[in-house]
Amino acid sequence: MAKVMIVDDDRNTVKLLQTLLELDGFDIAIAPRGADVIPTAEETLPDIFLMDYHLADMDGVDIIRALRQHATFANTPIVMTSGLDVEEEALEAGANKFLIKPFEPSDLPILFNSLLNA
Repeated sequence: MAKVMIVDDDRNTVKLLQTLLELDGFDIAIAPRGADVIPTAEETLPDIFLMDYHLADMDGVDIIRALRQHATFANTPIVMTSGLDVEEEALEAGANKFLIKPFEPSDLPILFNSLLNA
């Protein structure tokens, strides 16, 4: 079972995504703040990250850069989401894919599996 780390500070979004992804067979880890991402990732070893651009304590792009410099997560797939068109910035930082909000949550399992099997 692949593990997805949801990095988002919106509780409703996290709960919805967690429920839908668990129904599709994914194991879920959650980091509600940017400062929680690396420690939680080191503990849970996610197979893929689903990361919001705007977090209360830091910018998601900065987290992507930190993950790409971390030996364990340098090649772990990262999907960034945002209501803003920051796709270029996200991809330059190291995201594998960018989704503009609102996106269709039911499309995530197909996307995740394609990234995990690439």
